[in-house]
Amino acid sequence: MTILFFLYGIVIGSFLNVLIYRIPKKEEFVKSRSHCMNCGYQLRWYDLVPILSYIQLGGKCRSCRRPISIQYPLIELLNGAAYLGIWLYLGLTWWTVVTCVMFSILLVIFFIDLRHKIIPNGLVISIMVIGIVWTVYSGRYIENIIGFFSISLILLLIGILVKGGMGMGDVKMMAATGLLLGWQNNIVALMVGAILGSVIGIGLIALGVIKRKQHIPFGPFLALGVLYAMLFGNMTIQWYLSLLYY
Repeated sequence: MTILFFLYGIVIGSFLNVLIYRIPKKEEFVKSRSHCMNCGYQLRWYDLVPILSYIQLGGKCRSCRRPISIQYPLIELLNGAAYLGIWLYLGLTWWTVVTCVMFSILLVIFFIDLRHKIIPNGLVISIMVIGIVWTVYSGRYIENIIGFFSISLILLLIGILVKGGMGMGDVKMMAATGLLLGWQNNIVALMVGAILGSVIGIGLIALGVIKRKQHIPFGPFLALGVLYAMLFGNMTIQWYLSLLYY
C-alpha cells in the first residue's frame, strides 16, 4: 500500500505539470497529447514515465535536445512524497483520499498563482465539489455552510475597502475551502497563510528580493494554510482551547 500511494502520487504529479503549464494558457489538457514546449515534439509513452524519463533523457528533449525544466520531476516527486506522507500520517481513511486530492489541487494553485497571479475558477470549483460531497458525507452542514461564508466575506470586504488588498480568486478559494474544512479549520488555514505570507514577505523585503510595495500573491500561502488545517487543524484548535481554559 505504501508503494502504491507513492507510485500513484508521482503519476498524478505528471498530470499536474500539464495543468500548471496549460491552464493559464487556456490550452486543452484532456485530449491533446503532451509535447515539447520548445520544438512541439509529441512525447511517446516512454517519454512520459514519471521521474525516470527525465533521468534517462538527461533532462533534455529527445528531439531538439533543449533543456526540460527541473520542475517536472520535482512536482512528480513532491506529489508522490506527499501522498506517501499523508498515508503514513492519517492511515487509510476517506479523509486521507480527500487530503491527497486536495494536495494536488493546492499544488497546482500554488504554482499558477505564484507565476501568473491568478487562481483559476476551475480549480476553485473542484474544491467546492469536494466540499459539497464531504459536507453531505460528514453531515456537518451548519459548520461547513458557515465556513463557506465566514472567511470569504471578510476577505471580500478587505478587497472592496483596500485597493489591491485581496484578489477575488483568494475570496472564492476560501469560500470553497470553508465548505470543506468548516469555519474553525478555515480560520486556522487563514491564520497560517497570513503568518507565512507576512514572515516570508518581510524576509524577501529585508533581502532586497522585492520592494516594500510590490504585490505578492496570497494564494500560495493560503494553499499551505489549507493543507496545514487539513492535517493539523483539529490538533491546533484543541491546543488553542487548552490555553484559553488553562
